[in-house]
Amino acid sequence: MKNILDLEGRIGMITGAGQGIGRQIALHFAAHNAQGVVVNDYHLERAEKVAAEIESAGGNALPLQADVTDYESVGRMVDTAKSHYSQPIDILVNNAGNAGAGPGSVQSGVPFWESEPESWEGWLKVNLNGVLNSCRATIPGMIEQKEGRIITIISDAGRVGEPHLSVYSAAKAGAGGFMRALAKSLGKYNINANSVAIGATRTPRIENRLEDTERVRKMLKNYVIRRIGEPDDIANMVLFLSSDASSWITGQTYPVNGGYSFNQ
Repeated sequence: MKNILDLEGRIGMITGAGQGIGRQIALHFAAHNAQGVVVNDYHLERAEKVAAEIESAGGNALPLQADVTDYESVGRMVDTAKSHYSQPIDILVNNAGNAGAGPGSVQSGVPFWESEPESWEGWLKVNLNGVLNSCRATIPGMIEQKEGRIITIISDAGRVGEPHLSVYSAAKAGAGGFMRALAKSLGKYNINANSVAIGATRTPRIENRLEDTERVRKMLKNYVIRRIGEPDDIANMVLFLSSDASSWITGQTYPVNGGYSFNQ
């Protein structure tokens, strides 16, 4: 009997997959028999390294550089992937994101009312516009084949708000709302759109902060399950939402957050 989580015959594309959560999602897709895994990253060498991991384990991967904030760049990537695999992308995972004004940067603790409008752009361009660009480039192919899955990684900041991450919270909340809107318009094409809202997760961006044990101890007081999330925790949920196991689920936001916040 076929494993219901099996992705056989499907092409998955993960943005920002050169490290951390995106890398783990790409490895999960390959391990569950995806026909091909498009490994995107802003830095090509990171994408190539992950693709090499997949290939060495017997999978099929295509590393592609693209800047998700640039629609033309994303469009070229999607066209290249379609040509390479001779079929459209079946699964889009909008994982690329940041909590700052550029790739890998972190937002400062400046209150919103003291911030300058030009400082908002980096957060909105990556965390919201990047999702719009990737979806716009990918959805026509899904409509063509009347099937698809779209999963966007948002943040609990977008669900409950974070006082020192106001613009980031707005961008992530916008991405979540966009997924719900897509779910309503794409259901007739058998395309599902969902979000995964994450809490503090071990990634290269926060690795150095985890060395401060006292800081981590204080942070974990806010989590029912008192540990940092691991990329595997997120990748498992994304795999589920990408598979036939979730065929009647759309327009939902799933918190994978160790109990940092609950759905109301």
